[in-house]
Amino acid sequence: MTVVLVSVVGTLITDNFIDNLGWSFTPITLMFATALAATFAAWYAVEKTLSIHSIYTFRREAFYWLAILFTFALGASAGDELAEGLGAGYLLSGLMYAAVIGVIAGLFYAGKMNGILAFWLAYIITRPMGASFGDYLSQPTTNGGLGLGTIVTSLLFFAAIGGTVLYMTRSKDGLEVAHQ
Repeated sequence: MTVVLVSVVGTLITDNFIDNLGWSFTPITLMFATALAATFAAWYAVEKTLSIHSIYTFRREAFYWLAILFTFALGASAGDELAEGLGAGYLLSGLMYAAVIGVIAGLFYAGKMNGILAFWLAYIITRPMGASFGDYLSQPTTNGGLGLGTIVTSLLFFAAIGGTVLYMTRSKDGLEVAHQ
Protein backbone atom coordinates (compact mmCIF):
# COMPACT_ATOMS: atom_id res chain seq x y z
CA MET A 1 0.00 0.00 0.00
CA THR A 2 2.85 2.34 0.82
CA VAL A 3 4.47 1.83 -2.58
CA VAL A 4 1.15 2.59 -4.29
CA LEU A 5 0.71 5.79 -2.28
CA VAL A 6 4.31 6.88 -2.89
CA SER A 7 3.87 6.18 -6.60
CA VAL A 8 0.76 8.35 -6.69
CA VAL A 9 2.49 11.19 -4.83
CA GLY A 10 5.58 10.99 -7.04
CA THR A 11 3.45 11.07 -10.18
CA LEU A 12 1.34 13.96 -8.86
CA ILE A 13 4.45 15.99 -8.05
CA THR A 14 5.63 15.59 -11.64
CA ASP A 15 2.17 16.30 -13.05
CA ASN A 16 1.91 19.43 -10.90
CA PHE A 17 5.16 20.80 -12.34
CA ILE A 18 3.89 20.13 -15.87
CA ASP A 19 0.18 20.94 -15.63
CA ASN A 20 0.10 23.73 -13.04
CA LEU A 21 3.53 25.32 -13.23
CA GLY A 22 4.07 24.94 -16.97
CA TRP A 23 7.44 23.20 -16.78
CA SER A 24 8.54 21.01 -19.69
CA PHE A 25 9.60 17.39 -19.33
CA THR A 26 13.36 17.91 -19.69
CA PRO A 27 14.02 20.14 -16.65
CA ILE A 28 11.74 18.01 -14.46
CA THR A 29 13.47 14.82 -15.59
CA LEU A 30 16.89 16.34 -14.92
CA MET A 31 15.76 17.72 -11.54
CA PHE A 32 14.45 14.37 -10.31
CA ALA A 33 17.43 12.47 -11.75
CA THR A 34 19.71 14.81 -9.80
CA ALA A 35 17.60 14.44 -6.64
CA LEU A 36 17.70 10.65 -6.96
CA ALA A 37 21.46 10.63 -7.57
CA ALA A 38 21.96 12.91 -4.55
CA THR A 39 19.81 10.60 -2.42
CA PHE A 40 21.86 7.57 -3.44
CA ALA A 41 25.12 9.48 -2.87
CA ALA A 42 24.07 10.61 0.61
CA TRP A 43 22.68 7.16 1.48
CA TYR A 44 25.93 5.48 0.44
CA ALA A 45 28.13 8.11 2.13
CA VAL A 46 26.31 7.64 5.42
CA GLU A 47 25.48 3.91 5.33
CA LYS A 48 28.18 2.47 3.02
CA THR A 49 25.53 0.37 1.25
CA LEU A 50 22.46 0.74 -0.95
CA SER A 51 21.30 -2.82 -0.39
CA ILE A 52 17.59 -3.23 0.30
CA HIS A 53 18.49 -6.35 2.27
CA SER A 54 20.12 -4.30 5.02
CA ILE A 55 17.35 -1.81 5.72
CA TYR A 56 16.85 -2.32 9.41
CA THR A 57 17.22 1.20 10.82
CA PHE A 58 14.97 4.24 10.56
CA ARG A 59 17.66 6.19 8.71
CA ARG A 60 18.13 3.50 6.06
CA GLU A 61 14.39 3.22 5.63
CA ALA A 62 14.12 7.01 5.25
CA PHE A 63 16.77 6.93 2.51
CA TYR A 64 14.94 4.03 0.86
CA TRP A 65 11.55 5.77 0.77
CA LEU A 66 13.10 9.02 -0.46
CA ALA A 67 14.77 7.07 -3.28
CA ILE A 68 11.45 5.41 -4.11
CA LEU A 69 9.64 8.78 -4.16
CA PHE A 70 12.22 10.30 -6.50
CA THR A 71 12.19 7.15 -8.64
CA PHE A 72 8.44 7.50 -9.22
CA ALA A 73 8.66 11.23 -9.88
CA LEU A 74 11.57 10.68 -12.28
CA GLY A 75 9.82 7.77 -13.96
CA ALA A 76 6.69 9.78 -14.64
CA SER A 77 8.66 12.59 -16.27
CA ALA A 78 11.11 10.33 -18.14
CA GLY A 79 8.32 8.16 -19.52
CA ASP A 80 6.40 11.17 -20.79
CA GLU A 81 9.62 12.82 -22.02
CA LEU A 82 10.43 9.95 -24.37
CA ALA A 83 6.86 9.15 -25.43
CA GLU A 84 5.45 12.66 -25.79
CA GLY A 85 8.31 15.16 -25.57
CA LEU A 86 10.60 13.34 -27.99
CA GLY A 87 7.73 11.85 -29.99
CA ALA A 88 8.65 8.17 -29.68
CA GLY A 89 5.09 7.24 -28.78
CA TYR A 90 3.89 5.10 -25.89
CA LEU A 91 4.46 1.63 -27.34
CA LEU A 92 7.96 2.30 -28.67
CA SER A 93 8.91 4.03 -25.41
CA GLY A 94 7.72 1.05 -23.39
CA LEU A 95 9.63 -1.34 -25.62
CA MET A 96 12.78 0.79 -25.39
CA TYR A 97 12.61 0.84 -21.59
CA ALA A 98 11.97 -2.93 -21.59
CA ALA A 99 15.07 -3.38 -23.74
CA VAL A 100 17.13 -1.38 -21.23
CA ILE A 101 15.89 -3.67 -18.45
CA GLY A 102 16.84 -6.64 -20.63
CA VAL A 103 20.37 -5.27 -21.00
CA ILE A 104 20.61 -4.75 -17.24
CA ALA A 105 19.42 -8.32 -16.62
CA GLY A 106 21.86 -9.65 -19.20
CA LEU A 107 24.77 -7.82 -17.59
CA PHE A 108 23.77 -9.06 -14.15
CA TYR A 109 23.38 -12.69 -15.20
CA ALA A 110 26.65 -12.54 -17.15
CA GLY A 111 28.40 -11.39 -13.98
CA LYS A 112 29.20 -7.95 -15.39
CA MET A 113 27.03 -5.98 -12.93
CA ASN A 114 26.56 -6.44 -9.20
CA GLY A 115 23.14 -7.20 -7.78
CA ILE A 116 22.61 -3.92 -5.94
CA LEU A 117 23.34 -1.79 -9.01
CA ALA A 118 21.27 -4.07 -11.23
CA PHE A 119 18.33 -3.93 -8.80
CA TRP A 120 18.28 -0.14 -8.56
CA LEU A 121 18.79 0.46 -12.29
CA ALA A 122 16.03 -2.00 -13.17
CA TYR A 123 13.76 -0.56 -10.47
CA ILE A 124 14.28 2.97 -11.79
CA ILE A 125 13.56 1.93 -15.39
CA THR A 126 10.42 -0.05 -14.52
CA ARG A 127 8.58 3.19 -13.69
CA PRO A 128 8.85 4.90 -17.09
CA MET A 129 8.34 1.52 -18.78
CA GLY A 130 5.12 0.94 -16.83
CA ALA A 131 3.95 4.48 -17.47
CA SER A 132 4.59 4.11 -21.20
CA PHE A 133 2.74 0.78 -21.46
CA GLY A 134 -0.03 2.10 -19.20
CA ASP A 135 -0.46 5.17 -21.39
CA TYR A 136 -0.36 3.00 -24.51
CA LEU A 137 -3.24 0.91 -23.20
CA SER A 138 -5.28 3.74 -21.67
CA GLN A 139 -4.87 6.72 -23.98
CA PRO A 140 -7.36 7.30 -26.80
CA THR A 141 -6.36 6.10 -30.24
CA THR A 142 -6.16 9.74 -31.36
CA ASN A 143 -3.31 10.17 -28.85
CA GLY A 144 -1.47 7.02 -29.94
CA GLY A 145 -2.99 4.60 -27.44
CA LEU A 146 -5.34 1.65 -27.65
CA GLY A 147 -8.20 3.52 -25.98
CA LEU A 148 -8.92 1.01 -23.20
CA GLY A 149 -9.27 3.78 -20.61
CA THR A 150 -7.79 4.04 -17.15
CA ILE A 151 -10.20 1.66 -15.41
CA VAL A 152 -9.66 -1.27 -17.79
CA THR A 153 -5.91 -0.60 -17.86
CA SER A 154 -5.76 -0.49 -14.07
CA LEU A 155 -7.69 -3.74 -13.84
CA LEU A 156 -5.32 -5.39 -16.34
CA PHE A 157 -2.27 -4.24 -14.37
CA PHE A 158 -3.90 -5.30 -11.09
CA ALA A 159 -4.63 -8.75 -12.53
CA ALA A 160 -1.06 -9.10 -13.81
CA ILE A 161 0.40 -8.07 -10.45
CA GLY A 162 -2.01 -10.33 -8.56
CA GLY A 163 -1.27 -13.25 -10.85
CA THR A 164 2.48 -12.76 -10.45
CA VAL A 165 2.23 -12.56 -6.66
CA LEU A 166 0.02 -15.66 -6.58
CA TYR A 167 2.39 -17.59 -8.84
CA MET A 168 5.47 -16.61 -6.84
CA THR A 169 3.75 -17.38 -3.54
CA ARG A 170 2.67 -20.84 -4.64
CA SER A 171 5.80 -21.77 -6.59
CA LYS A 172 8.27 -20.17 -4.17
CA ASP A 173 9.99 -18.83 -7.30
CA GLY A 174 12.29 -16.00 -6.26
CA LEU A 175 12.41 -17.10 -2.63
CA GLU A 176 15.74 -16.21 -1.14
CA VAL A 177 17.60 -18.89 0.70
CA ALA A 178 19.19 -17.84 3.97
CA HIS A 179 22.84 -18.76 4.05
CA GLN A 180 23.93 -20.29 7.36
